[in-house]
Amino acid sequence: MRIKDFVDRIPGGLMLMPLLLGALCKTFVPGAPAYFKGFTMGIMTGVIPILAVWFFCMGASIKLSATGTVLRKSGTIVLTKLLAAWAIVMVTSLFIPAEGIQTGFFAGLSILAIVCAMDMTNGGLYASLMQTYGTKEEAGAFVLTSIESGPLMSMVILGASGVAHFEPQIFIGAVLPFLAGFALGNLDPKLRAFFTPGGILMIPFFAFALGNTIDLSTLLSPLAGLGVVLALSVIVLTGIPLILADKFIGRGTGTAGLAASSTAGAAAANPLAIAAVAPQFVPTAQSATVLVAICIIVTSIVVPILTGIWYKAFGKGMAEQARADDPVPQMAHAD
Repeated sequence: MRIKDFVDRIPGGLMLMPLLLGALCKTFVPGAPAYFKGFTMGIMTGVIPILAVWFFCMGASIKLSATGTVLRKSGTIVLTKLLAAWAIVMVTSLFIPAEGIQTGFFAGLSILAIVCAMDMTNGGLYASLMQTYGTKEEAGAFVLTSIESGPLMSMVILGASGVAHFEPQIFIGAVLPFLAGFALGNLDPKLRAFFTPGGILMIPFFAFALGNTIDLSTLLSPLAGLGVVLALSVIVLTGIPLILADKFIGRGTGTAGLAASSTAGAAAANPLAIAAVAPQFVPTAQSATVLVAICIIVTSIVVPILTGIWYKAFGKGMAEQARADDPVPQMAHAD
């Protein structure tokens, strides 16, 4: 059976398929963890410890050295995405209460859902799109998107916008595994090579545990339609600044900016991770997780379509010229 090939054909499949399997367990056999106990219970409910290992491995995979072009492209995309998310949270926090919206079509929408949907780019989707529609420097610009991984940037945005207050030790606790991995990975290349595969290996495990916090019956509520609206908002509200930044700062065609206007598969873990260290977000964490999961699916489908249209209209000539000037084969990357 070619299970891995099937999963790889689904955008964000390595995250979404185990998450769906966990959600099916939660929906139809919610008592399974308590019934089996032991290691089975641990793998079904251990989101936080599994995420901690993942953050460590992600930190270890980040290399300080990079070419100026790749660094400029990476920095432009990452900073623009984070600043756009911060501005959106600043504005929406004026209208959305801390406990989220409780009635009407927008019931379930919260600041937590908005920040987690907006501030992380699907690096694998971006890199694969740039393999087709960009240059090798643009494809390599996903190198800094790992900085967005995990709840730290979401917490920074929430704190900077005044939506939440985090004690210093909470920030330290959230970032310490990442920094420890980053330090070891850059002190010893062999340790980087050893720990880096864990960044991918841990994804299906924390996705499955995360899925075990989601009851699929919530998708029968207005959250489904609301999730689609939120996903389209992610593309529009982060895509426009990203296109402009790519054109005027990154000196691109705007294609790379549009390709980065997605929600990362790993973002589905952030609401629960933030709620674990900031109890004020617990009431909105489950609905935020569902909304972010919908955003992952919708943006993974819509962003490639829009990127292809934009490329044919505005970026094809410049990208082909860049490839002709530097015919070095491009390398594929995984999210």
